[in-house]
Amino acid sequence: MTSAPVRYEPEQSSDPERLGFGGTLVRWVGRLVVGTMLMAVLLVAGTAVRVWQVARIDDLTKADAIVVLGAAQYSGTPSSVFEARLDQAALLYGRGIAPTVITVGGKQVGDEYTEAASGKNYLSEHGVPADHIVAIEEGSDTLRSIEAVNAEMNKRNEKSAVLVSDPWHSLRTRTMARDDGLDAWTAPTRTGPAVYTRESQIHGIARETGALLWYQLTHFSADFKYTAGQ
Repeated sequence: MTSAPVRYEPEQSSDPERLGFGGTLVRWVGRLVVGTMLMAVLLVAGTAVRVWQVARIDDLTKADAIVVLGAAQYSGTPSSVFEARLDQAALLYGRGIAPTVITVGGKQVGDEYTEAASGKNYLSEHGVPADHIVAIEEGSDTLRSIEAVNAEMNKRNEKSAVLVSDPWHSLRTRTMARDDGLDAWTAPTRTGPAVYTRESQIHGIARETGALLWYQLTHFSADFKYTAGQ
């Protein structure tokens, strides 16, 4: 009994000459897309890790000034986010970290008080002498606030600052300050809505990762709305 002849199918070759120009192009475009996506994921993940790492730093080195980044205020009363920052600044001042506290921030349309003025009033009511507080009543976002602070400190022949904000905001504020020529480090607040819950922490890290990447790409500010609580 004779067996049926065995048929062998030729193997499909991935040789570029066999694939042709179109096949080779598709394959390399696919590799490029996958590689780009992988790099983007690594960039975002690496930035998020750095935001988290710098958020944990409390640098209590003495400086020329303590700078409090502004946040919402309501008819002269700081929001809970802003109040937490101001309390941290008052604590640092009391420990002798710097002889001056700078509050910074303008106001929204219709507001009676600026963020800087409401911050100064709050600090003076909580033990910081009014003549040791400088209110810079301008700055509608982080970058403009940092630029206004640097301009004022240059007038006063001051170059070093410890920045006070929420933990997750620390890396971006420090990056902007150093880019603008300040010798800056951070000692963020450890209280307030930014750190109350796991949700607010995740939100803060995600928010600042996006904002920092945008700044590094464009050198424009991007203060995304804070929704974890006021």
